[in-house]
Parts: sequence; structure tokens; C-alpha cells
Amino acid sequence: MKYVCFGYIEPGKFENMPESERNAMLDECFAYDDLLREGGHFIGGEILQSADSARTLIWKNGKVSVTDGPYCESKEHIGGLLMLEARDLNQAIELMSKHPGVRLGTFEIREVRDRTEILRVSEKRRAEVVRV
Repeated sequence: MKYVCFGYIEPGKFENMPESERNAMLDECFAYDDLLREGGHFIGGEILQSADSARTLIWKNGKVSVTDGPYCESKEHIGGLLMLEARDLNQAIELMSKHPGVRLGTFEIREVRDRTEILRVSEKRRAEVVRV
């Protein structure tokens, strides 16, 4: 099963760390990612730009409204994400519990929904519309 792990961090927490601590944390995180990769668990991951650079799209009054920043008002923002392969949620929790990035904030783990059947049904509906 595939899982997306969202890493939340308080704005400024990482940036305000001494450079040596930041570098040590990054090296430790990437080393653990290598272990996940060697075990066949690491699918991918990304570090996100600051939440200040985010734009949020909201459907309002029949059109898209674009606002600055993240959608939710919270103390922490998504700092990155990691795609993980695990046999079940318990294994995903076990694997991420050992990730050094957890010490920086909060991780949310969600199973990726298989979209194969949803996509197949949608393709069928769309093909029927074209035939009409």
C-alpha cells in the first residue's frame, strides 16, 4: 500500500536553527530516506518552499478565487511530503516513527486511495458523452 506522509513544521523553526544543526538534521533525514529506499519503502519525497509562497485556489461564486498562503490558519505548515510503500498503516507508522524529521514537528500519514476503478468509471462516462 502507498502512503503519503505530510511533515508539518512551525514557521521559522528550521530556518532559525544554527546552520550546523540544520545540516546535521538534513543529513540524518536523507540517510534515513536511503534506508527506506534500500528496504523498498521509499517512493519519493519533496521539501516544500515556505508557506508564504503558497497560493490557495477556492471555488467561490461560480469561479476560482486565488488567495495568498496556505488554506488553513494554523501554527504549523506543511514543510514536505514523503511517499512511502508499506504493507499496512501500522508498518507506515513504525517506519515514519524512526524518521528524524518527526523531531521537527508533526507527521500526518494517509493511505493513497487506489483510483483505478474510479478512473475506469469516469473514462466510461466520458466516452458515452462523446458518442452522444
